[in-house]
Amino acid sequence: MKIRSIRTRITLWYTSLLAITFLILGVAGFTVVAYTLYEETDSALKSVAVALAEKSKGETAGLPPEVGEVFRRFFGPLPVEPYFEWRDPQGNIRKEFHEPAGIPFTPEAKRSAMEGIATYETLSGADAYPVRVLTWPVIDSGRVVSVVRVGMSRMNLYRSTYRFLLIMTILLPFALALAGGGGWFFARRALAPVDRMIETAHEIDAGRLHARLELTGARDELDRLADTLNGMLGRLDAAFREMRQFTADASHELQTPLTIIRGEMEVALRSKRSPEEYADVLRSALEEIKRISALVEGLLLLARSDAGVLRMDRTPVDMAQLVEEVLGQATPLARTKGVNLKLGRIEPLEVPGDLSHLRRLLLNLVDNAIKYTPSEGRVKVSAESGGGWAIFSVEDTGPGIPDGEEDKIFQRFYRSPEARSGGQGGSGLGLSIVKSIVEAHHGKMELESSPAKGSIFRVFLPMESGKPD
Repeated sequence: MKIRSIRTRITLWYTSLLAITFLILGVAGFTVVAYTLYEETDSALKSVAVALAEKSKGETAGLPPEVGEVFRRFFGPLPVEPYFEWRDPQGNIRKEFHEPAGIPFTPEAKRSAMEGIATYETLSGADAYPVRVLTWPVIDSGRVVSVVRVGMSRMNLYRSTYRFLLIMTILLPFALALAGGGGWFFARRALAPVDRMIETAHEIDAGRLHARLELTGARDELDRLADTLNGMLGRLDAAFREMRQFTADASHELQTPLTIIRGEMEVALRSKRSPEEYADVLRSALEEIKRISALVEGLLLLARSDAGVLRMDRTPVDMAQLVEEVLGQATPLARTKGVNLKLGRIEPLEVPGDLSHLRRLLLNLVDNAIKYTPSEGRVKVSAESGGGWAIFSVEDTGPGIPDGEEDKIFQRFYRSPEARSGGQGGSGLGLSIVKSIVEAHHGKMELESSPAKGSIFRVFLPMESGKPD
């Protein structure tokens, strides 16, 4: 079964890691303790053997009275009797005391002793516990004069290691229980901000996108997560506001021509009219329908651009010819407004792109410049190349763009207060459409404007497929 709770998973991971660590440390500790006890036992046996060998020199009979004292000096109070033998070079016992009895003098130990080599052995069978025995040759004037054998039961060592294992076995469950409880507590405390985030997220909907997740102030990963989610909510809030504004503006722009058409139709039907009057009404209605069609077409283009499905039939387009064609279409409008529309520097240019969309791009820029340029003003269109870009410039002598509105003019349905108060027509989609077409061609735009002096819109389109460096 898959565990879904992060708290539970963290607790299990923490407890498992601690259990593995505890086992590793326990095995290492047991190994060190056992090795130390073994080494200390061998070292003590050697010290006892050396001391007894010194005391036994020159003795011919009897037992050195200090044997028990020597063992106690190096081993402390003994719960069991130690083992001691003093043999001659031939291996015959001269002095001894031992408990348990029956510890053999092995041939290997005897042979090594005759060669002057000390031997450690662990012998079993003499008692319930093995006995550690040291055979120590006593050398005088370069020859073995006697052999001292001392031994000690492994009972204390085995009991010590057993107690160590017992303590570790008892402590392990308590340590794991404490670690599991502590891990659960700290995991719950560390993830408490997540619960608050969940509660806040449940309360956020389209009408409450202004709400934000609470930060703990710790500047940790959860704070960074909350900050990231707050940024996302901010973008969603802005997107919803733009969508609501877009819907309201689109409804307003569509409502106006529809209201005009409806009003003219109702007036025409109230009484009988002459054919000329009906024709006037139909012409007026047709103009408004064209306005609605252009608006719907622009909205559809922007919607496709937003969805990333704006279709581009890329073919080589002669931009010098296209510029001249657009100027020919815009000349009547410029003449009507009394604006001087002129052609600037034109270089032979060829751009891979969609002819109809590029025509609309240039026509929107020129139409926008003519619309906001006063009578006797000037609009100049240029086409040049540079750095792998085809650069189109539309320069006007209009009122310019007010400070702080350079980015706003590319928003949908946006028109400056001066444009609204001046009675300028249009839906406010022209520059938005221009920007979408430019981006679809992997191009870019620049705006240079000075209040009361005019504006220059520059469009950069790549002259080859892809984007120049």
